[in-house]
Amino acid sequence: MSTSENAPQEEHRFPCESCGAEMRFSPQTGGLLCDHCGNREAAPATQQVIHELDFQKAIAQALPELEHEENRVASCPNCGAHITFDQSSHADECPFCATPVVVDTGLHRQIKPKGILPFQIEESIAHDSMNAWLGRLWFAPNGLKKYARKGRKMQGVYVPYWTFDADTNSRYRGQRGTYYQTTVSRIENGKRVQRTVTKIRWRAVSGRVGRAFDDILILASSALPVRYTTALEPWDLSAITPYQADFLAGFQAEGYSLELQDGFVQAREIMDRQILRDIRFDIGGDRQSVEHVETSIRDVTFKHILLPVWLAAYKYQGKSYRFVVNGQTGRVEGERPYSAWKIAAAVIAATLLAATVGYFYALEG
Repeated sequence: MSTSENAPQEEHRFPCESCGAEMRFSPQTGGLLCDHCGNREAAPATQQVIHELDFQKAIAQALPELEHEENRVASCPNCGAHITFDQSSHADECPFCATPVVVDTGLHRQIKPKGILPFQIEESIAHDSMNAWLGRLWFAPNGLKKYARKGRKMQGVYVPYWTFDADTNSRYRGQRGTYYQTTVSRIENGKRVQRTVTKIRWRAVSGRVGRAFDDILILASSALPVRYTTALEPWDLSAITPYQADFLAGFQAEGYSLELQDGFVQAREIMDRQILRDIRFDIGGDRQSVEHVETSIRDVTFKHILLPVWLAAYKYQGKSYRFVVNGQTGRVEGERPYSAWKIAAAVIAATLLAATVGYFYALEG
């Protein structure tokens, strides 16, 4: 079932050998499943190893051709998602915002995914998790809750990420502060009073720290707000397997919209924050002042991976609401709509409660 590594474009359709119906990847069985006749095929097996790619070669457009693929991609006019389709698709709906899209006939060339984290929970479990999350939002409109619970199934989408590895070495200059106590005296109300005062003594320091970074995770999609995907963390990246089209059977995949160079800029910001924490720890003392940092980075590598997300995009009373569920853990995040009637009722109830308490308090007085 596995596809050739250098195939220019992979089909994500797998006909059942028993009845010919289209099979899908089943998170429950870990293999392909035919919903029509119940036929199952074993989980995809591969001897491939996930290799990191050289960042500098990619920037210089010097990666081997087999590291690229061409897909038919439609860009959503509403949220900007880059949705990939197989050869037989002509029109569909954006899974991120429920906006109708028409498949572009052109091909989009991109760096191939190296790894994929297969879906581990079924749609029914993701839907239950979303309903439970909605149930905890007391101020959400009841109509939206009912609409979402009775609505269509959630869509499984593989969302693109970059991961970056790098070795860093940083030289720094700064100040180390150490607290000490001294006694001062002053005249208060005609009497001399002594007090203990804490002060800080600074001394110049310099040094060097090194850190190897592994799998710095950067969202490569513009369709989902970062606050959504951050709320879905953490991901167990140790479960990533070499990319195979089998895992996409029955699901959609989003093409990356954040280019590799821009992804590394974000990764570098994460590195710099960690390096600063390392420097403060290395300086020690009670307080630290970092005046200058010079960091050298070498052996930068990366990979393009796909992570599983269940999506529900609902249009209710003219507005779109999105809910996302981590396809590995079931963690939920989404829009938090508010019901004006519920908020007003809560305010009135709080006011009445305060007035009642005040009334009885006055009687007791």
